[in-house]
Amino acid sequence: MNLRDLEYVLAVMETEHFGRAALACHVSQPTLSGQIKKLEDELGVTLFERGRGGVRATDTGRAVVHQAQIALRAAAEIREIAQAAQDPFAGEFRLGLIPTVAPYLIPLFVARLREALPDLSVIYREDITERLVRDLETGEIDAAILATPPETDALQAIPLYTEPFRLVFPDGHKLSSLAHLRMADVDRKDVLLLTEGHCFRDQALAICETPATKGTKNTTSLRATSLETLINLVAQGQGVTLVPSLAMAGLSDDLGLVDRKLEDIGAARDISFTIRRSTSRRALAGRIADIIRSGLPDTVSVSQ
Repeated sequence: MNLRDLEYVLAVMETEHFGRAALACHVSQPTLSGQIKKLEDELGVTLFERGRGGVRATDTGRAVVHQAQIALRAAAEIREIAQAAQDPFAGEFRLGLIPTVAPYLIPLFVARLREALPDLSVIYREDITERLVRDLETGEIDAAILATPPETDALQAIPLYTEPFRLVFPDGHKLSSLAHLRMADVDRKDVLLLTEGHCFRDQALAICETPATKGTKNTTSLRATSLETLINLVAQGQGVTLVPSLAMAGLSDDLGLVDRKLEDIGAARDISFTIRRSTSRRALAGRIADIIRSGLPDTVSVSQ
């Protein structure tokens, strides 16, 4: 048994599919399947049930997965301790970001970070919140920039900034005539959303819920996997959408869109730099967070 075997077990548990697990681990399916089988033989138990409906962990398998997560986290912390002892501001740092933050925030700090910490190699990873939190807990990444507070005591969120949402709609839309705009003025079925799994979708739905709409569903059939697609759908007259302030900077005037501030209290999201509480790279994490804050525009409220 080795750490790589435990990574394979976690991948199969997450994907419930040997092929997808192999892709996630960057190995062939026969290699992954063979190692899982060897591990099962070594332990004398069945970790996964294979069937036409997919792969499911047994009760024993789930218990093994839990311990595998602990072991991988401990191994990551050992590597961190060794790195910090050599030079706390050098080496490799794996930073995860959610898709509605990454393309708009990274350009604001990447050059400044490289200049301030020339011996640090930052590897950026873009993914949804659920997977970033999982990988942060298991040590696959060192930190994550998230918009949803972690629900586990094992992680700590360092506040970066508060980002207001803008309501975006086509030029000439009926909402243009309103001097003050609130979500109660917006027809909920016209609001375009991201697909399931994106925390921004949940935040948008929470903002859309007013006393008049509470208990109703968003009925639009259009969904998108990126903010860029949502914005282009709005430009084609398919509805309206909420856009984080930082994402507004890159919008082309040729799209013919109007963006307006929402008067609703809470029409914003808090972005945090999330780390493991047990990390030995706390000083480095704090330094990176400071560098990120120093390059933020006045369209967001910087956390102190």
